[in-house]
Amino acid sequence: MLRFRTIIVLIRPTTPLAVFKLSISSYSQNKVTRDHLHASVYENQFQKTTSLHKEKDVERAGKVKRAHIVSKKDKISDFVCTLIDLDNSKEAVYGALDAWVAEEQEFPIGRLKTALLTLERKQQWHKVVQVIKWMLSKGQGLTVGTYAQLIRALDLDHRVEEANKLWVKKLSRGMQSVPWKVCDIMILVYYRNEMWEELVRLFEDLESHGRKPPDQSIVQKVAESYEMLGLVEEKDHVLEKYKSLFTNTRGRYSSKELLKSKFIP
Repeated sequence: MLRFRTIIVLIRPTTPLAVFKLSISSYSQNKVTRDHLHASVYENQFQKTTSLHKEKDVERAGKVKRAHIVSKKDKISDFVCTLIDLDNSKEAVYGALDAWVAEEQEFPIGRLKTALLTLERKQQWHKVVQVIKWMLSKGQGLTVGTYAQLIRALDLDHRVEEANKLWVKKLSRGMQSVPWKVCDIMILVYYRNEMWEELVRLFEDLESHGRKPPDQSIVQKVAESYEMLGLVEEKDHVLEKYKSLFTNTRGRYSSKELLKSKFIP
């Protein structure tokens, strides 16, 4: 009996201790679990916040890029509107052109050509003349095509004498190499202004250099010019000589190709 009590006494003190140790161990494990859970939640929130900021940054960058593209695209349109609103004085137009080019690192020849095409569509022929002359004064665009474009604009701006002088000075000396598209522009200038002698002279000069008209419309204008000058035999001769062009609906360059070109008569 005594032995049994002793065993109970020895066991009883250990029971609360064991329970106490178990409680401490459970508390520690719960605390670690809660801390880990809080850390995981914080990490997830941080990742979501970071991802959201990145998405906003990407979206903002995209908007800035799109705004940059739009502003670049609209820059020519805004400039053309500025030119149209200006008076026709050389000082005003040249001043606006100088200010526009000053903002560019390189001479914007491509944008100027686009602006010229826009001015042509709006039939702002006087401004077209001013822009091309300003461009040439800067030593830019010194090509046959640019001079042809200027000749056409001068004609449509009712300055045919100036257009003729430009042709004689810059292009007429190269009859063997001047493209037919350009010659066609000058023939049309003469035809539109009823300059029959000049038209016939130009055509005969081209023929003397071995140049044959690629399109029936040119032959038709020449034949009509001969008729207006009373040269019926010459009219019949040129029509007979190039009658094949009237049976062939497509010449060396078609009207569709002309429409693609900036040199549309």
